[in-house]
Amino acid sequence: MSDDGGRGTAARHAGLPSGLRDAVDAFARHLALVDNRSTHTVRAYVGDVVSLLDHAARMGVRSPAGLDLTVLRSWLARQRTFGAARATLARRAAAARAFSGWAHRTGLTSADPGAALASPRPHRTLPAVLRVEQAAQLMPDGDGTDSEAQPTGEPTGTGPDGPLRLRDRLVLELLYATGLRVSELCGLDLADLDPGRRVLRVLGKGGRERTVPYGVPAGAAIHEWLARGRPALASPRSGEALLLGAKGGRLQATVVRRIVAAAARDAGVPRITPHGLRHSAATHLLEGGADLRSVQELLGHASLASTQLYTHVSVERLRAAYRQAHPRA
Repeated sequence: MSDDGGRGTAARHAGLPSGLRDAVDAFARHLALVDNRSTHTVRAYVGDVVSLLDHAARMGVRSPAGLDLTVLRSWLARQRTFGAARATLARRAAAARAFSGWAHRTGLTSADPGAALASPRPHRTLPAVLRVEQAAQLMPDGDGTDSEAQPTGEPTGTGPDGPLRLRDRLVLELLYATGLRVSELCGLDLADLDPGRRVLRVLGKGGRERTVPYGVPAGAAIHEWLARGRPALASPRSGEALLLGAKGGRLQATVVRRIVAAAARDAGVPRITPHGLRHSAATHLLEGGADLRSVQELLGHASLASTQLYTHVSVERLRAAYRQAHPRA
């Protein structure tokens, strides 16, 4: 059940008093242009803040200056009453704090009530990861999957050396070798490659740029793709994109997900997503002896706390092995 009477964000936004509506619009511009947040993040934050301000307006608040801790707590309590999960409450509290802090810095409020707003810590579930041998089984040996091939027998997708197969092989190799996010993978350009040093230049969240190494198998997949795969698919739509779809445009995230799902099915390994391969890469690095800071830099995490989640995966595996093998477990 929703707490907004069935109204969407646009309707609630339109119904806000002008002072609140102008404030959330300025906040959205700040997130996009100053903080350089992604479109997805801006949309999520704005949706939460509009919900907050809609609640505040129903409590008689007409401008950001009327926001106080009572209003913020009342809004979160209402969310909880309508069944919002702990993770959702934590995200909405974070959005409220971000808006409150921004409003105070820009002079719209005399204080920052969000600074005193507590929120429930979300349950952090351990990510699903493949074992090392399963990841090896997933990686193609040059005859990868063909998730975009047409049922009509499109020549570009047939045979072990077809362009689509070479591309799919590269997708799998890069996701596991580098731990890239799907958006980062699809955003790679030809100029981001440095084959001599076997590194990629990656533009991550918040516009943060990092350099990510890759191994020999991924390097071989890149070479094959550039020599025989990409030229066969390239079109005026391709631009500088490294990875292409069947019609020559930049490869889309939805296709990447299909490639990974099909590869897992064909290899007989547990179902895995591109993000699951990212989890697997991080976990296997830590299990192999990589230090936490290096893995943080590789993954592009702004906070070490995000990377520390993978240490729990390794510890859980250690506990499972201990329980199974030790006579006094």
